Amino acid sequence: MHVEFNEVMVELVSGNIADQPDCDAIVNAANAELRIGGGVAGAIHGVGDPELEELTRPLAPIKPGEAVITEAPNLPNKFVIHCLGPVYGKDKPEDKLLANCYYNALTLAEENGIESIAFPALSTGAFGYPMKEAAQIAFNTVKKKTAELTNVKYIRFVLFSAADYNLHLSVLKEY
Repeated sequence: MHVEFNEVMVELVSGNIADQPDCDAIVNAANAELRIGGGVAGAIHGVGDPELEELTRPLAPIKPGEAVITEAPNLPNKFVIHCLGPVYGKDKPEDKLLANCYYNALTLAEENGIESIAFPALSTGAFGYPMKEAAQIAFNTVKKKTAELTNVKYIRFVLFSAADYNLHLSVLKEY
């Protein structure tokens, strides 16, 4: 499924965020210390380490809503953009912090001449953000930000499970 926002293609796929070889950049649902963890961070660092951890170490710690960029060693992509999403119910205001993740990641992509970027569903795993609300925030933020983009032409959302894909699909159909 795909839609177009301001001449930027936005696509949904089911798959593994660490296996998006046709995207210039992938987004890591990072922890504050930018180290290996579970879920998305585990998948990306599992392929990129130990070199990826060496690149992220001097950039840590980051705060909820922030994003940083590194090269993507051992991955088929040029860059990894690391975002720390909010922990639902703890980091306030969580909706603004989550929106900042997508906004800041796209800003870094634009600044670095990235044409294609793949996002996971940020903050929806161990950080507990309700999937539907997180999807609405992600798509609203991306739609607004695409009006400012000239380099980024393609945005992919990579959902690991069929249930997550189907929920995102139902939200995206509202656009």
